[in-house]
Amino acid sequence: MLKLSFPGRKSKFALALGSLALLSSSLVNASTLRIAMTAADIPLTLGQPDQGYEGNRFTGIPLYDSLVEWDLSQGEKPSGLVPGLATEWHVDPDDHTRWIFTLRHDATFHDGTPVNADAIVWNVNKVLDKTAVQYAPGQIGNTLSRMPTLRGATKIDDYTVALTTSEPDALLPYNLTNLFIVSPTAWQKIFAAIPASDGDDATRSKTAWTEFAAHAVGSGPFELEKLVPRQQLILKKNPNYWNKARIPKVDKVVLIPLPEANARTAALLSKQVDWIEAPAPDALDQIKAQGYKIYANIQPHVWPWQFSFLKGSPWLDIRVRKAANLCINRAELKNYLGGYMEAATGVYEPGNPWHGNPTFKIKYDPDTARKLMEEAGYSASKPLHVTVATSASGSGQMQPLPMNEYIQQSLKSCYFNVDIKVQEWNTLFTNWRLGAKDPAAKGIDAINVSAAALDPYFGMIRFSTAKAFPPVATNWGYFATPETEKLATAVKNAFSTDEMNKAAAALHTELVDQVPFLFVAHDVGPRAISPAVTGVVQPQSWFIDLALVSKKE
Repeated sequence: MLKLSFPGRKSKFALALGSLALLSSSLVNASTLRIAMTAADIPLTLGQPDQGYEGNRFTGIPLYDSLVEWDLSQGEKPSGLVPGLATEWHVDPDDHTRWIFTLRHDATFHDGTPVNADAIVWNVNKVLDKTAVQYAPGQIGNTLSRMPTLRGATKIDDYTVALTTSEPDALLPYNLTNLFIVSPTAWQKIFAAIPASDGDDATRSKTAWTEFAAHAVGSGPFELEKLVPRQQLILKKNPNYWNKARIPKVDKVVLIPLPEANARTAALLSKQVDWIEAPAPDALDQIKAQGYKIYANIQPHVWPWQFSFLKGSPWLDIRVRKAANLCINRAELKNYLGGYMEAATGVYEPGNPWHGNPTFKIKYDPDTARKLMEEAGYSASKPLHVTVATSASGSGQMQPLPMNEYIQQSLKSCYFNVDIKVQEWNTLFTNWRLGAKDPAAKGIDAINVSAAALDPYFGMIRFSTAKAFPPVATNWGYFATPETEKLATAVKNAFSTDEMNKAAAALHTELVDQVPFLFVAHDVGPRAISPAVTGVVQPQSWFIDLALVSKKE
């Protein structure tokens, strides 16, 4: 029987204590929620977070608003889109590359300035207009890969804006949940205070964005109080938030980076924190025995290996791709993870309107896997050597090292010899965007980066079209076929729900039949939380709303 191993917690406890040392007794005694993240550093706070979607979860959504937002108020059904800074939106019936957004009148930034059309245009230009003084090249990688068709914004009146795309794109409203709106006035004050002698506008702009990150000003339910890189971020309640239902119930939130599952678990059990992301699976019984609650819910997510399709890649042979997918006992892996995963048989599972009807059925069938490998020229005496890049932790990565070690052992029985190359999460994420052709990917045949499948673009199009080749988006392995290209175009032109479901289901059918991934798992977002913390809503989403949470001191 294959086994997963999790390093001992005792040796990691000092790390947890060191990261928490900055918490003063006065802070702990306040209405303060303390969270241990899986990230190794505080996600960027300048409007466009890094650290994958853990950045959106902990520094994007709390500090900022976007035009369109996710409904995180319930967990009974998948999260859908709701109005954010825009109260309504629609595509121009005469021009499907033009969207009209009507802004709310009651939203203000933390500095008291209005969130109006000028602010929206300014924020779009920060990542699109190279001539704009606020242009921020460092934010592009965390923005445009998530909204690749966005081309510009124009003001119609003070509370109406038009956004344009490079082609008809029915998925733009989903994409815009990633564009967090910062205060132009706050940034401009910082920029104006930088002496002209410090360099040209581009140099001063870069300095201004660095300074802005330490004094971030958005319009969200929380404000930035204190940032100590790699140690902690303190957020404070915004009592004047425009959405009265989301005025925070706690005074402060302290976010602490603890990338190792065992260190997070030790910090929770010693009451150093109230909440941890992705607890160590072998400690779940102990966590529950001490009265902590485990929250989990299925979420739109896939935990895969993404294959390289470059010349010479072993994955170019579809028999090899199918064999790998048939050689994983996902039920056994789920058991090792304490039940906190769902087996992946595609990006979307049966019952989802985007699932379709793939002819290739992903299941555990090692005999068929070995036959496929033998047909492809491999055997026990002639195994196929492959290298996969992964991380030790990170947003949505679940338990990446034990899971990859399990896969390594499993694939060995099907004539695969797997090497695991471990990288720091943000490095892995950056290399994911650079693609398999980048020098950083030399010798790597597959990459293990978990992916949000929030909509057909995030779940499929960004992995199956040439327009999503790096550095534009995250088609790391350069996979695309004429059929996926045609079907992706159909999805983008589907401006009704029925049309969208039909087109997305056809694309998913093709994607699974071509197997560009090793489909392994869907995350259920387990988090262990103190019984003193109430009001937690675990949505069917990658994200969670900290504004809804209360804590008894």
